[in-house]
Amino acid sequence: MSPSAILRPIKWLYNEFGVTSVYHTGRDAWFIILARTCRMFAYGANSLIIALFFASLNFSDFQIGLFMTLTLAGDVLLSLVLTLVADQVGRRRILFAGAILMVLSGAVFAVFENFWILLFAAVVGVISATGGDFGPFRAIEESTLSHLTNPDTRSDVLSWYVTTSSLGSAAGVEFSGRAVDFLTDRKGWGATDAYHTVFWLYIGMGMLNMVLTFLMSDKCEIAEKTQEDEANEELLDEGRERSEEADDENGTRTPISHEQRAPEKRSRFAQLSSATRAIMYKLWFLLAVDSLADGMVSYALTSYYLDRKFHLSKSTLGDLISASYLLASCSTIFAGPLARRLGLINTMVFTHLPSSAAVLFFPIPQSLVITIILFFIRTGLNNMDQAPRSAFIAAVVKPEERTAVMGITSMLRTLASTVGPSITGGLAGQDKFWIAFVVAGALRIAYDLGLWGMFINMKLHVHEGSGAGQGSQERRSTDEEEMTEMELRVPKAS
Repeated sequence: MSPSAILRPIKWLYNEFGVTSVYHTGRDAWFIILARTCRMFAYGANSLIIALFFASLNFSDFQIGLFMTLTLAGDVLLSLVLTLVADQVGRRRILFAGAILMVLSGAVFAVFENFWILLFAAVVGVISATGGDFGPFRAIEESTLSHLTNPDTRSDVLSWYVTTSSLGSAAGVEFSGRAVDFLTDRKGWGATDAYHTVFWLYIGMGMLNMVLTFLMSDKCEIAEKTQEDEANEELLDEGRERSEEADDENGTRTPISHEQRAPEKRSRFAQLSSATRAIMYKLWFLLAVDSLADGMVSYALTSYYLDRKFHLSKSTLGDLISASYLLASCSTIFAGPLARRLGLINTMVFTHLPSSAAVLFFPIPQSLVITIILFFIRTGLNNMDQAPRSAFIAAVVKPEERTAVMGITSMLRTLASTVGPSITGGLAGQDKFWIAFVVAGALRIAYDLGLWGMFINMKLHVHEGSGAGQGSQERRSTDEEEMTEMELRVPKAS
């Protein structure tokens, strides 16, 4: 077989799975992806132990549910405030500040055991109570990646952003389970001491996020509009308003004063266009339903349910959850190619729907094997809708509105999630834990069907110029030229 024949499938894989998109987007995208991977490593480690940590401190099921609910509520306020000022203050500064809060919160959990001190650190800081990325980071990172990419490369880059984070979560869970078992086997070490030690890893990942954020360039920031651009926009707005008034029956025109237009700039939310709000109101409602369901059966609560039902060792529990994250990583690699062929909405719905059904049926089997199979179906397909969802939001809103929209989206999803853990905590306290999975599965299915019904025929990228895809076309052309040159240099087999 000739070397050129070997290179051809490698080149196909390189382009098909979006590696070339990530490479050509540049080092800022690499730093963002790596920062989230490290952060999800810490979150994955937390998701396995945090409920068990509280149980070892003799906190009640109600206190565990209350803690997770209030922590998510703190994330709501923190995420909303930081994302709405990110473009004005600077995206990198906000990400750096979030990393500092992550370090400080981890330090409190590594030292203290008082419920109220831990609760305060989680509410005002950054602690993942559920294993999910609900803080201020994700909305800003996704907005930045959307800013650094174009419509042709965006889905691929966001898919790898999700894929590597799933790998980080898998590694974190695996490490956490092994570390806890290793430490508890040592003389003089209890389970609580082992859990405290894992939080030092959380501190280290926060510090690494600080370093990676510091290395990012000015390209991550949104470009400031010049006075000339603002003046042109005002002229276009006035011309558009006068054109609309000219169509009135009387043909008269009423002057529009600056005072009448002033309310548009009162708040960041008010600056969102009416077209964007019309779309996002519907999407926000559906995402709230989905997030409520996810909050009720988060990975942390699911691992707690498995521990209560089957009494698994921590290393076994860690192995199972780590394997599920690896499945999620493998599946999300295909999100980009599927989105290019099926469309963003179809990819979101038909990959998420089987995962939702698995949640619905999860508490029914009494066999560990069947329960784990359902768990693997849920987690293996659960993340495939994330990258297409972010790409969809970026495609239907104006570029200058993305950070605000994604921040509000993150806030509403987190707010909806705050209700879930308290409901599940109450059910678990009455020995009706299984009901949470049935309700959550039904809500997730309703979200999937509603998403498909409302958005399947929506036009995308209407706010991006026709030249938006030129960079991707040039990139592909350059790749083909490079591969051709490589093939010419490789001596043919005799």
